Amino acid sequence: MALWARQASRWCHLLKAACAAEFPGKLRGCSSTAQACHGFAPRALLSSPNDVLLWRLQAYRHVSVGSYSPPDSAKDGSFSSPKSNLPLPVKQEQAKPETLRDLNEKTLYEDWDDVPPSSALEEISEEEAVQIIAEPLLPLHSSTLRDYVDHSETLAKLVHLGVDLSQVEKRQKAGQLLLTLDFEKDIRKILLFLKDVGVEDNQLGPFLTKNPYILGEDLEALETRVAYLKSKKFGKAEIAQMVSRAPYLLLFSVERLDNRLGFFKNELGLSVKKTKDLVIRLPRLLTGKLEPVKENLQVCQIELGFQRNEIQQIVFKTPKILTASKKRLRQTFDYLHNIMGIPHHMLTRFPQVFNSKLLRIRERHMFLTFLGRAQYDPAQPSYISLDQLVSLPDEVFCIEIAKASIQDFEKFLKTL
Repeated sequence: MALWARQASRWCHLLKAACAAEFPGKLRGCSSTAQACHGFAPRALLSSPNDVLLWRLQAYRHVSVGSYSPPDSAKDGSFSSPKSNLPLPVKQEQAKPETLRDLNEKTLYEDWDDVPPSSALEEISEEEAVQIIAEPLLPLHSSTLRDYVDHSETLAKLVHLGVDLSQVEKRQKAGQLLLTLDFEKDIRKILLFLKDVGVEDNQLGPFLTKNPYILGEDLEALETRVAYLKSKKFGKAEIAQMVSRAPYLLLFSVERLDNRLGFFKNELGLSVKKTKDLVIRLPRLLTGKLEPVKENLQVCQIELGFQRNEIQQIVFKTPKILTASKKRLRQTFDYLHNIMGIPHHMLTRFPQVFNSKLLRIRERHMFLTFLGRAQYDPAQPSYISLDQLVSLPDEVFCIEIAKASIQDFEKFLKTL
């Protein structure tokens, strides 16, 4: 349908042009498409049916052969007889008149590039329909970010960076946040900031996997928090270490960071330098909840019987004791103190024993007891320190501490 409409329109324009060339004086009124398509002039101007027939013959000759100068009677608008409408013979010396191009298929298609595109409502053939390739639609709802990776440049670049989207989508509203961000506009500046802080290129992916929320933070606020840490005399390498080991650190406001540092300084009675050293070695103390820390301090003082100064030494040497399981603390202390007979001052001297697995302590102590070498008093010969008891590999422990072979130790474990 659209093809026939274009052909008809093209024919009408060409016929109108021919009409204007043939009857310039009489056809001022045939500007409309409908009149031009029915003839070169209104029929009222023609005196008889013969005139109409002759006039159409003239139009056909004009279009097919070429243009010519009409006789004087045609210029005056009078049509006296059919013969008067015939073209005059062209003399040999007369200049060759300009001819119209043939109305062939090439002419009709010549200017179609300027034709506006077809309407969406235009009917197409079945062959054209099967050739249309539709892009997959973006899902309106999905439980996984995997469905959006092919549609989102931001997600694709984050995956290339090493971000694990399967872990990110488990965090509350993290997936929705990433879908609203533009990589060039919102994310690139955060990545440059993290690199400037000291996060290595190979750490960016794991870092953002753990803390994707930093991508939605205001850059100026992040820079203010880093400036605060520098004002507290934290070095650049120390800040980089803290940020890498505690990815949520820079989400905390300056006021919250200041309150956390003040809490550990006052609660433990530590100096400014020791407080800094404490949070550098375990920066999670600044980002985690304070309730477990307070409970562990009470367990050490009330249930385990350590003095305040002993707790300071234990915490400063082994910060992880502040975030350890209370149940594990009680069980480890009970075995060390009540079964092995280790006094408080020895536990204060070697607090790293609380970080060891209770099974490891029990197996080695029982093996030494079996060999008659379980001696933990530094004033007695063959003294074995708690550090040697828990830190050495099995082979070294058997040869240097137990004075036995690893096979003997393995056979003994089978008897337990």
